[in-house]
Amino acid sequence: MEPPVPNDADDRTDGVPGSPTHGAAPCMSEDGRKGIWSRQTLHRRMLAERLVTASDGTSVFKETRLDPAGYRLTMGREVYVSPEKSAVKSSVRRLEEEEAFFIPAGQFAFLITDEVVTVPNDAFAFIALRSKKTKFRGLVNVSGFHADPGYHGRLVFAVFNAGPGDVHLRQGDELFAIMLADLDSPTVKPRAREEGFMNIPADLIAPIAGEVQSLAGLKERIDEVRDDLEERLHSMERDVAVLRWAIALVLSAFVALMVRAFVIA
Repeated sequence: MEPPVPNDADDRTDGVPGSPTHGAAPCMSEDGRKGIWSRQTLHRRMLAERLVTASDGTSVFKETRLDPAGYRLTMGREVYVSPEKSAVKSSVRRLEEEEAFFIPAGQFAFLITDEVVTVPNDAFAFIALRSKKTKFRGLVNVSGFHADPGYHGRLVFAVFNAGPGDVHLRQGDELFAIMLADLDSPTVKPRAREEGFMNIPADLIAPIAGEVQSLAGLKERIDEVRDDLEERLHSMERDVAVLRWAIALVLSAFVALMVRAFVIA
């Protein structure tokens, strides 16, 4: 009796000599569905279902951005970086093509993908910062790490620069990664289409719109206070020196007058 043929047999490479899974047990759930999407599954479904598009719905899928089990997304046209000083006002900034920007040490930022992402109802998306471009420089993702089935929109990342120096980035850089995995069946209640982001929402930046104290910022404040105290101390020393000189002059004049009066007498 021949073994049953899986539903996605046309796309399978399990057990094929030379393939990454040759000689290994197939990674499948009990109903025959795969887990994390492979490069070939990403290629097929992203093209067929237009899972990465521009705002007008046209596909922007590029095969060169495929990883073995993921797809690289790029930095979009908006960014928000928290101000280093309370006197500085900051808001969402619009970026030109390939425009550079930086996130100072100890500051937060909101980054958004250039691509509009659609997560199918039968899949779950894992999202992350790319290590080579961001995490190795000290940038940490402090927002969510997934996108629900049915999500449609750009992905917004809240990040924190935990490194010792500024992190310099550019619009269009491949900063993000998305990985997709199959659900055991399509969800009956996917995310509503209108819940997705197309821009960085103003209500997200409100909690960090003011000054965010960092170690670097605190050191700068301490240095400013120290310099101010030293300047005041030097000023006081000058004033005391002048006062001493004036007192000595007055005493000298007084002594001279007393001596003269005594001699005349």
